Amino acid sequence: MSQLEDVGDQDGWRCWVCDEPVDPAVSVNDPRGPSVDSRTANPKSAKKGGGDYAGGERLAHRACNTRKGAVTAVIPWPADLIVFDPAPLTSVAERLDRKGGREVVARCADRADAQQVADWLVDRFSRLAPALDVSASVDPGGGQFLVALAAGRRR
Repeated sequence: MSQLEDVGDQDGWRCWVCDEPVDPAVSVNDPRGPSVDSRTANPKSAKKGGGDYAGGERLAHRACNTRKGAVTAVIPWPADLIVFDPAPLTSVAERLDRKGGREVVARCADRADAQQVADWLVDRFSRLAPALDVSASVDPGGGQFLVALAAGRRR
């Protein structure tokens, strides 16, 4: 089995950047084709001996991998989620991996929206940062609802 097939199988043939399916039959030269990317979230911290919240290599569309380049990837929030002040998810994953604990990642106007965001975050982090055991909470505060993530290490 090739490295691409191994990484594709490991990641369920989903792009770690955009979270969309990757078709293994598409040419590797096509923008929507598969490519192998380093899982290191922040190349600078990896050079300094910093942690890697995901470890190993990841599957990405060729275009997502090229667009990202050698900088920290920007993980998009879905347009259908109603959130205020959404945090940059790659940075959140790095901090939770490095420090553990809990971090507020978004605000919502009502509890139902906040719960939808919390559910999406837990699902998304299961692929974005598989080494982290992430849970989400929804807490009322100041007439709004705060969505927070807490993380521990998966064994």
